[in-house]
Amino acid sequence: MKATNNIFKSFDVLVPKEEFEAFWPVIACDQFTSQPEYWKKLRQAIGDKPSTIHCIIPEAELSQAAEKTYSDIRETMQSYLSGSIFREYKDSFVYVERRLPNGDIRQGIVGVIDLEAYDYHTGSSSPIRATERTVLERIPPRVKIRKSALLELSHVLLLCGDSKFSIIEPLQSQVTTKLYDIDLLQGGGHVTGWLVDGMLAEQLRARLEEYCEKPRFGGMLFAVGDGNHSLAAAKAHYEELKNTDPAPDVIERARYAMVELENIYSPIQKLEPIHRLLTGVYPAGVLSFLERNCCHDGSTDNEYIIEWVSGNRSGRLHLKNENDDIPVYILQKALDEYFKTEPGELDYIHGENTLRKLADRPDAIGFILPKLTKDNFFKTIAQDGSLPRKTFSIGKAKDKRYYIETRQL
Repeated sequence: MKATNNIFKSFDVLVPKEEFEAFWPVIACDQFTSQPEYWKKLRQAIGDKPSTIHCIIPEAELSQAAEKTYSDIRETMQSYLSGSIFREYKDSFVYVERRLPNGDIRQGIVGVIDLEAYDYHTGSSSPIRATERTVLERIPPRVKIRKSALLELSHVLLLCGDSKFSIIEPLQSQVTTKLYDIDLLQGGGHVTGWLVDGMLAEQLRARLEEYCEKPRFGGMLFAVGDGNHSLAAAKAHYEELKNTDPAPDVIERARYAMVELENIYSPIQKLEPIHRLLTGVYPAGVLSFLERNCCHDGSTDNEYIIEWVSGNRSGRLHLKNENDDIPVYILQKALDEYFKTEPGELDYIHGENTLRKLADRPDAIGFILPKLTKDNFFKTIAQDGSLPRKTFSIGKAKDKRYYIETRQL
């Protein structure tokens, strides 16, 4: 087996027993940050049943998290480990089919990546790279959770550029052992997972090896499609551990992080824009600032046009395109400058309809961003280093990955 095979590898998979499946999966913790009612309703539906909701801190609740929350999570994980709720499958992958709310089936493979092959810093030349600029201030709270965790849960989606559909797609007709088959809570659709082990895992490793051996843009093999900051936290935690010299087995477990690998060329794969919502602001003042700092007057073709909404008003901004940047880069750079001197909050919203509803207040304004194209996606990441934070989403909010598979840390 060649070294590149270890970039994405199998692991000792833990999944809940069938009697615990119904309430186990919950959506990625960084969703519905402006809709705390989503999480409140979810907690009410689950109660004290075994669930990943008791093992995470949603971002909507992160600012209120107390020290006891972290210790409670550790105690819960310990009770799950000792309570015989898991089935374990050694040295395996999981082939996943996610039926989205619209009926589309999205395919993926759950494995672990070697964090030595990943770097989230802008300008990285590593085989695995971030797709968005990492906000360093967002890492410590996630590292704190990971430090006290006994189990790893993951909503990270890793993207490969397999235009021949040779890695993931063949598994659809090869797998036979079903691990779980679950209706997802809160309208998330359905998810089914199959075991990939033994000879089937060897065949998958060979396909991964072939993919990794081919030249890619600047040496990049995989891009983090979702969960950039959670993966960055895993990397930061691993680097901290290396400096404290713990037991070798602790280092070895921390060196790897669980992800789901998906193919960007799949026709089901949708790169949805993430819109911008400003609250606690004077909308006319925001527009005036943007018009002065990043807009044309509409007299040139070298521009991007995006829509803004505020209350019952709407309009268009003509963004300057002087350096062949994408629209979100131009807007985000200007908004960052605005908030250096002005009060208010910036949030990142999935779905145009949701944005319009949230911007329907006198102190709010939303900006509707266009979709990204798959053409030149990897090339853009390789050339520019990364995209602005929250540039795109793999699908809509309810399409995001749910926590299901687990591994022991």
